[in-house]
This record gives sequence, C-alpha cells and structure tokens, in this order.
Amino acid sequence: MPVQILTAGFQLDKAENQKKWEISRRRFIQMAGMGGAATAAIALIPNVIADKQTDTRLPEHVPDVENGRIRKWMMIIDQRKCDGCQSQDSPPKCTAACITGHYVPEPMQWIEVYEHEISKDPELQPGSDITAPIEGTTFFPTPCQQCQNPPCVNVCPVGATWTTPEGVTLIDQERCIGCRMCMAACPYERRFFTWSDPPVPPEALFVKYDPTHQVPLKKGVVAKCDFCPEMARSGQLPYCAQACPQGAIYYGDLEEDVATNGEEVVKVSRFLAENSAFRYKEELGTRPRVYYIPGHGEEAGRKPTDTGLKPTVWNHRTVPEGARKWKRSGR
Repeated sequence: MPVQILTAGFQLDKAENQKKWEISRRRFIQMAGMGGAATAAIALIPNVIADKQTDTRLPEHVPDVENGRIRKWMMIIDQRKCDGCQSQDSPPKCTAACITGHYVPEPMQWIEVYEHEISKDPELQPGSDITAPIEGTTFFPTPCQQCQNPPCVNVCPVGATWTTPEGVTLIDQERCIGCRMCMAACPYERRFFTWSDPPVPPEALFVKYDPTHQVPLKKGVVAKCDFCPEMARSGQLPYCAQACPQGAIYYGDLEEDVATNGEEVVKVSRFLAENSAFRYKEELGTRPRVYYIPGHGEEAGRKPTDTGLKPTVWNHRTVPEGARKWKRSGR
C-alpha cells in the first residue's frame, strides 16, 4: 500500500493562513483564561448552528455553520502516540468508550484497532548514516474514514446513506432495507450488519432515534461510526478521542484549520505536512477525512517489538430478552 504524503492540497495562501491561525490562537488564549487549557481546546469546536435547510430526499439536517462557513469535520490519528493501550494493560480504550457511548452491540467495533506488521524496508536511523530495517508492529485505530467520495453512498439503492454538508457520512436505519451493498462497496470494512436483534442494554431502548447517533439499533440494518457530529456541535470531542490515554486522536475542522486532542491545539495543515501524514488507501480515490501520522507508539514509550493487543470487551451487563450475538465473517 503506497503511503501518500500530503501535498499542495493543504497549502493555503500564506497571509490568509497566518491571519486565520492568529484568530484561532487568540480565541484559544481567551478560552484558556476562562476554563483551563484542556477545556479551551475542546471548546474550539464551536456549536453555532445555521438556519435549518431541508432536503426532502434525506432526513432533516442542520448544517454546522459559523461566520457563513460550513464546518468540515476531520480526524488525525497519531500512531507515534498510540500504544494500543498496552501501557494501561487494557484493551483499546477508544473502542471501549465508543461501545459504551453508543451502546454498540457485540461484535461490532465502530473504531477498531488493528495490529499491523511494520514494513521491513530499510529506514534511516536518527543520527546515523546506516540504514537498517525496522521490525515489529504498529497499532492502527480505524474508524469510518468519512470519505468525500464514498463508495457506500454511491451504491445505496434507496438513499439510506448520505454525506452531510460537513462531510460526515451517516446512515438512516429507518430507510435502510438491509441489502448490504454499501458493506460490499466499503474498502475499509467499516460497516456492520445486525443479523439478529442487537444485544444492547435495555436503557438504549429509551433513546430517541436519530441518524446522527443510530441508537437504538434494530435487526436487519447497517450501522457504523458516525463521527459523533452531535458531540462536536455541543463543543465536545468524540468518545474515542476523550478516552485515549495518550492523546493520539485529534478531532477538528478543516475549514478553520485547527484540531485538538483535548490537551493541545494544532494547526491542521502544518501538523499534517510536517509529520508526513497519509490517508488510508488514498490511492482508491475515496478522499478520506481521517489522517494518520506514522509511528509505532514511540512517544508512549512503546518498542515496535512489544507485540500483543488485548481483545475488546463488551461491558453491557444486561441485554433484552431474545437478543442474540453473532460472529463477523473472517474474524
């Protein structure tokens, strides 16, 4: 899989870019004085909503707009910080938080952490003129990639999945007919089908259904990571980003060119360009809005030879009577 380094697509006019960054920096400083750096970082994701705009073909959606500009939600996953929660001696906390926050039924993992072998190609070692292969593994958290040319949307015969103006791909299970064509089209295997009544806790049945959070799920529909747009709208980070103990997950807005992991704020274009960021399977032309910074957890103190990933646990203590579990094919 070729790694695509970001190019001129993120290079803005220097003067305009500097002006935007100064505005964001001043806002951050002002907010920090009111409530602490971490709170201010999260607050940089605003919640100003425009007047309702209705498309009769799709569920009603209110675009997230500030100063006349629609938000462009995105995510950065810094693999240099991700150690698969080995330092916590636990399964990945991003997955666990997503399961708890969305009542995700077993065996679905809307953000799944894979353990991949690192390429054996030689890489220049810091401070040395000698090249040597790096061996071992790296962890790869994988939510829905929020493609801007989504194959899933292109094949859905009933318009049950669509992309919002902010770039988030959603599913309306009340429209979904369970044909699973979108699952076949997704090159990232990030869509899941409820083969039976989902084993979710009873309290999920009291949540009013909305396509932005897909709760409660029902039998015979497709579900996936929804990018937590309702949380971003209220100034909160997604569950996965909040739960990451190493701060490896950044959530932000391409329009404002700013992202945060709740502890620090980064200028998106600069952060991606300076750290050789790439997008997963970008060569397919899907234009994902999830970016990765390559690494193997070195900033968390992990060595690439520290292999092993604890399996995910679904902590739903009780499930509705008659609910059944099923297995993912090929797992």
